[in-house]
Amino acid sequence: MKTFALMLAAALLTAAAPTEQSELAAIAPSPATQSVRFATVDVRIDPKNNPLAAYQLEIVGDPQRVKLAGVEGGEHAAFRDPPYYDPAGLAQNRIILAAFNTGSDLPTKMSRVARLHVQITGDADPDFEVKLTVASTSDGSAAPGATASASLSPAPAPTTEGAVP
Repeated sequence: MKTFALMLAAALLTAAAPTEQSELAAIAPSPATQSVRFATVDVRIDPKNNPLAAYQLEIVGDPQRVKLAGVEGGEHAAFRDPPYYDPAGLAQNRIILAAFNTGSDLPTKMSRVARLHVQITGDADPDFEVKLTVASTSDGSAAPGATASASLSPAPAPTTEGAVP
């Protein structure tokens, strides 16, 4: 019986002793303890005064911090519908977006062509890498000097709706 009590006491002391792994967990927060938030990312193209009729671009986020959750269309009527994309790209934190419009009302200035919905782990704002593959005008030629960017959308203004005075 005494042997059993000694073995039980030794097992309890061993289990309670700090380990290297538990010390590391106290220093670096695990993904389960880091803050998680949802945000939107505005994807913009500046066709440099050319009528933008078609585009294709690739966006990559930090796979440790960003998860893509969805895609919606842009602000100009020509690109209001969501762009084409491979839904499997959402799981890879790399997505290729593409859209075209054969109409005559096309954006010639910087405009939002898509909005990404993302889940962000951690407090710092992540960076997004954007590669513009194609930017074409209504006659099918390349839009010279066209650029693309992606950045977190501004946070919505706080609301007092439903607040008690």
